[in-house]
Amino acid sequence: MSFKDLHIIKPLLRAVADSGYDEPTLIQQRCIPSILEKKDVIASAQTGTGKTASFALPILQLLFDKQDAPKRGKKVRALIISPTRELAVQINNNFKTYAKYTNLRSTVIFGGTSIEPQIDILKKGVDILIATPGRLLDLHKQDYVNLDYIETLVLDEADLMLDMGFIDDVKKIERLCPETKQTLLFSATIPYKVEQLANSILNEPQRIDVTPSKSIASDISQILYYVPKRHKIELCLHLLRNTIKGSILIFRRTKFGVDKLEKTLLKNGYKVDSIHGDKNQSDRQTALNKFKNGYVNILIATDVAARGIDINELDAVVNFDLPNIPETYVHRIGRTGRAGNIGTAYSLCSADEKTYIKKIQESINVQIPIEDIHPYPLDPKARPIVHKKKGSKYKKGRKGEGSKKKKKRWY
Repeated sequence: MSFKDLHIIKPLLRAVADSGYDEPTLIQQRCIPSILEKKDVIASAQTGTGKTASFALPILQLLFDKQDAPKRGKKVRALIISPTRELAVQINNNFKTYAKYTNLRSTVIFGGTSIEPQIDILKKGVDILIATPGRLLDLHKQDYVNLDYIETLVLDEADLMLDMGFIDDVKKIERLCPETKQTLLFSATIPYKVEQLANSILNEPQRIDVTPSKSIASDISQILYYVPKRHKIELCLHLLRNTIKGSILIFRRTKFGVDKLEKTLLKNGYKVDSIHGDKNQSDRQTALNKFKNGYVNILIATDVAARGIDINELDAVVNFDLPNIPETYVHRIGRTGRAGNIGTAYSLCSADEKTYIKKIQESINVQIPIEDIHPYPLDPKARPIVHKKKGSKYKKGRKGEGSKKKKKRWY
């Protein structure tokens, strides 16, 4: 699926393409059509799944026809409530990025900083306002914010908002907006308190759930790195030096790959061993015991060899090569985060493995957060490298006239 399939208008498609995204994430695929139909939505999704764009894009599209301000100035038509100033600033940055080719204006207001500059911007008029609850109510009281024209109200990170004691403020803000508005509620989890809030302020909402399926333990955090195939070993070394610590199980697709990586890590001074199908049972058991007893802290394995091995205290799993079967991914990362321990699964994805990651995410019902700050990023538009076999330059079955004449016939 592409953003075009979601019926996003051209100015927004251009801005999305400039940002380097070519495919909508799971939450975007499910939320955007419902929001464009002006339905109320309650959605649960983790941070890092493209949640902000799932409401920013449809809001910008719905406001696009009203973007040119009348003589009396712009009215606030979309209001996004955020529990923290950091998140509010981040949401505003996203709106600015996607509104690049429109005349729609957004601003952010939050407490703990001078109120005057915020008042100046509000006086000039904005279409979209991102705010923390306290500062918003303060400015409304002073008549600098008019909520009478709100068409869409978004409550982001609702569970955190309630944990921080903002429930009364949120209800007050909701009452200040017109009854006819569309309300969108986003939350990482939907506990009973959030459910109650949703029931009291949403009108026949559409429920969208993009939290991990039960097959993934909640104690496993997943991280995805996009990297060119030729730089995977360098990225792996970079992560081992700076990020991944403790006992680590690394998966590779082939026995050759396991051996190659093992040699590289040994050369770089790491304590490492490996298990794969070409090793006999006693060698495998020895490698496993060395790993379990801490003589080596890195074990490299193929999926076949890793079946049935039981390692309880594993800090991290690294998918050096991504599996083409989603169940294999679940099986691999399920080796960490056991028995109440916290574990992390790192996946290195090259251009030719993008389809695998798509299938995995659909299967486990979660968008794996992407870490793009690393030394070997993959160009988002990179296509898989196809190695074509070079054939003969002569067409098959065609002979020159000369060779036909010379040929002696047996008959």
